[in-house]
Amino acid sequence: MVQAQGCAPIPRAFEAREEFATPWENAATVAAGLRVPVAVGDFLILRAVRESNGTALAVSDDALVAAQKRMASREGIFACPEGGATLAALETLLAKGWLMPDETVVLFNTGSGLKYT
Repeated sequence: MVQAQGCAPIPRAFEAREEFATPWENAATVAAGLRVPVAVGDFLILRAVRESNGTALAVSDDALVAAQKRMASREGIFACPEGGATLAALETLLAKGWLMPDETVVLFNTGSGLKYT
């Protein structure tokens, strides 16, 4: 589960082992779809991540925009910044050894970068 560092109530609650995510004050990110300071169903999200042995992390706006550009140049996909966040998270998890390079991973891009031009 990935959110932007400027609005990351779920990763913060996950790391603190909390059941509920407290609202994020002064939410700010270029990825409008990730600017969700109060998550509806936060306890369900946190439960699903934990029960699936998953993780939750936050990536910087710089990282998600750079990843968005890599998706465009390498794959021809003009992803939205939220889609860039998925690639930035994947790269972070690979670098930390949380994921192995031979694992199969699916990244979901839910929108077009066109709406941000």
